[in-house]
Amino acid sequence: MGKLTNEELLNKVNEKFHDKVTTIGEPFGLLTFETSKNEIIEVLAWFKDEPELQFIFLTDITAIHYPELEKPFGVIYHLHSLVHNVRVRIKVFLEAHDVHIPSATALWNGANWMERETYDFFGIIFDGHPDLRRILNVDDMEAFPMRKEHPLEDPNRVDKKDYFFGR
Repeated sequence: MGKLTNEELLNKVNEKFHDKVTTIGEPFGLLTFETSKNEIIEVLAWFKDEPELQFIFLTDITAIHYPELEKPFGVIYHLHSLVHNVRVRIKVFLEAHDVHIPSATALWNGANWMERETYDFFGIIFDGHPDLRRILNVDDMEAFPMRKEHPLEDPNRVDKKDYFFGR
């Protein structure tokens, strides 16, 4: 079976989902799509179950935080078709006051730990997850360390002044 090209894949996605899925770009040859949280499970299931595609391997689920955007949180899914040796990235952006998204654990058992890690570091709540709790940080931690909610350095630190370095 020949390798599936990005153009063929793009045509199949547009044919199936029309305006439910938009194409963001193709950085470094990795076709990147965006959809809504209401459509994400349908889109992931189609990529996995479509016989011509067979994106059966969920490589990763993670998140990003861009505090300056209207929808500051993004949940990122990386899928791999082992048959065609093609990868895709699917993004869903969430509003700051509603960081809920459906869980993909019904499609991939491995999504369990990936979603727990994403919850632990970004505070994204995966609705329907069988055991959504912290996985790497302490259970009573109240903050989500990967959110860009605090300055990178304390502006009152004196040990970072230029005169300490001969400048």
